[in-house]
Amino acid sequence: MTGESTSLPSLITMRAEWGHFLGFLKRPSLPDNQASDLREGARAVSRILALDLIAMGTLLAIAGAVMASGIEIPETALAGIEITPGIIFAVILVAPVSEEILFRSWLSGRPRYLIAFPILLVAGLTAVMLAANNTGENAEVSVGLAIIAGALLSLIMFGVLWRRPPMRWFRTLFPAMFWLSTIAFACIHLANFSEGNWMTLLPLVLPQFILGALLGYLRVNYGLWTAIALHMIHNGLIITIVLAASKAAGAS
Repeated sequence: MTGESTSLPSLITMRAEWGHFLGFLKRPSLPDNQASDLREGARAVSRILALDLIAMGTLLAIAGAVMASGIEIPETALAGIEITPGIIFAVILVAPVSEEILFRSWLSGRPRYLIAFPILLVAGLTAVMLAANNTGENAEVSVGLAIIAGALLSLIMFGVLWRRPPMRWFRTLFPAMFWLSTIAFACIHLANFSEGNWMTLLPLVLPQFILGALLGYLRVNYGLWTAIALHMIHNGLIITIVLAASKAAGAS
């Protein structure tokens, strides 16, 4: 584990992007500068999306083979519930934005994220505690003030620290930070399953582990918005598959 930093090369092909991603997994490191060109970021999202689709297709094929052999796979939280517009909105928009802020916003190692993120986290926890200990109008006012205060303070610190480069100590710890973020992102999805112990469920969050690695790569090399974009597309595809499967089951 070193404090090595790298510069993002000019990647003109999908093969080059995939090769850079695999090299990143072997030796995770922060680039000296993120790609700032929106078109370059959009191209990276499309290339990593292709890799995500290959991974999704492979894992779905394996799951199908396992189920065909007679082995039962625990159902996820989406199974058996009506997919309403509210559910779709939460899965495609709310979850990607909130999860990227929680698990990957700070992976840049820049002070503006490392300071603003804990402030938002404390404000959120404070709001939850206030909501639990108060009722009625008092709860609404207290929760609202906690959220507003946290958001304002975060924005102020974000602006003050905008130009600060990644912190040196974070560069040194980045490989561990990257993998901890990826593992935590996968493990949080164990909550999607209500049956089975965590040891037997771990293989079922392999898709989230792979997705977390893809999103982490995009985040540190192309910016937080690219990770959010891929996460939204990925979740949109999952919802589409669930809706198609439900429709097919209903037709039969």
